[in-house]
Amino acid sequence: MVKFPSDFIWGAACAAYQCEGAWDEDGKGPGIWDDFCHELNGHHVNNGDSGDVACDSYHRYREDVALMKAHNLRAYRFSISWPRVIPDGDGEVNEAGLAYYDALLDELIANGIEPMITLYHWDLPSALQRKGGWQNPQIVDWFARYARIIAQRFKGRVKWYMTINEAQCITFLGYGIGTHAPGLKLPEEELARIYHHIALSHSAAMRAIKQVAGESVQVGFVPCGNLCYPQADTPEGREAAYRASFEYGDRWGFNFNIVLDSLVLKRYDDTVPAVVKKFAATIPASDWELMEAPDFIGINVYQGQMVDAQGKAVPKPAGYPLTACKWPITPAVMHYGPMNVHRRYRLPIIISENGLSCNDVEFLDGRVHDPDRVNYLHRYISELSRAVQEGVPVFGYLHWSFLDNFEWSSGYDERFGLIFVDYATQRRIPKDSAGWYARVIETNGECLNV
Repeated sequence: MVKFPSDFIWGAACAAYQCEGAWDEDGKGPGIWDDFCHELNGHHVNNGDSGDVACDSYHRYREDVALMKAHNLRAYRFSISWPRVIPDGDGEVNEAGLAYYDALLDELIANGIEPMITLYHWDLPSALQRKGGWQNPQIVDWFARYARIIAQRFKGRVKWYMTINEAQCITFLGYGIGTHAPGLKLPEEELARIYHHIALSHSAAMRAIKQVAGESVQVGFVPCGNLCYPQADTPEGREAAYRASFEYGDRWGFNFNIVLDSLVLKRYDDTVPAVVKKFAATIPASDWELMEAPDFIGINVYQGQMVDAQGKAVPKPAGYPLTACKWPITPAVMHYGPMNVHRRYRLPIIISENGLSCNDVEFLDGRVHDPDRVNYLHRYISELSRAVQEGVPVFGYLHWSFLDNFEWSSGYDERFGLIFVDYATQRRIPKDSAGWYARVIETNGECLNV
């Protein structure tokens, strides 16, 4: 039976570069994704797409918030564009940039929607990247100053912050294989350094936010990584899935522990790759003392890996169901993923992203019918309820995303939204899933018991 706590938070999410547009308006400085999309005529991104206009939410935020209210959203996770607020990353504050977020916050609060701010969702100011970006240890101070400015401005209006989204994508995709901004291909030794700088930056930002806004403000961290679930729900199967979730594989940076172990356990475990052990030997003891465990962990859940009782990956059969972007559909990960993360770190959890890309189109009746999304969400949210009922302290669920938007290196090819966006006209059309999700929120999930 699907059941959630009475105070469970239901909402949706988006990120600044993916939806705002207005890339060079009102004093905003360039960010690394502006550079990445514009460089060499945008060859980095499908179709030469960019976030220059995106969903034009910078100008249409009132319309978007009205749609959120109409569909019962209780919370909205959005990110701040660092270069919109501090154009060069560490210098003069751009009042027009802060004013935009002031207006968005006021609109959300007036409509009964809880704002949840992500400080960094990948749009580093270009000026800071020219100084080395996340490779430069000074980024700890740059990020803490930025966090303090935001917390001071929004004191009393924002209860929830998430410092950094998906350190694993920032590091591995942006600095390791170069498929994301800033498009670098650095040796693994440098990637280990970047992960450490991200951990220190979260910690410094968390201290700054608490000092300015008070200890009651909740500050989280949003990692990503491998999440495993058992082939058979037995004690042996669960234990194998737990172990496999935190093993370092060839893509050693794509797991939760590479940063969360630093923040929560204040160490790397003995299974880290040799390159990380070598780097760890250079870390002064004082760095570990600076680590701050987040108040909660945000988990972005899309897909997982089934493993057998020995922890080995179980191959997927021919014809296994996939999303439009060819990610496998694995609802069970929403049960066991949060369970495994909580077992290791013992912190509250919010599902900060979950959703799928579908081949959404406007039908002849003028509506957008997306039964695949409804089916997917029904299955995943039902599995999340199982985790909650087994005692995992999951306090909220945020659908990714509220609007169709710019999907990084995929450009506009993928549609994840509850709201369809006709990019040529910026017309918004609520999909069937938006109405379905509104009913889930209205009934606190009880409508899923069918």
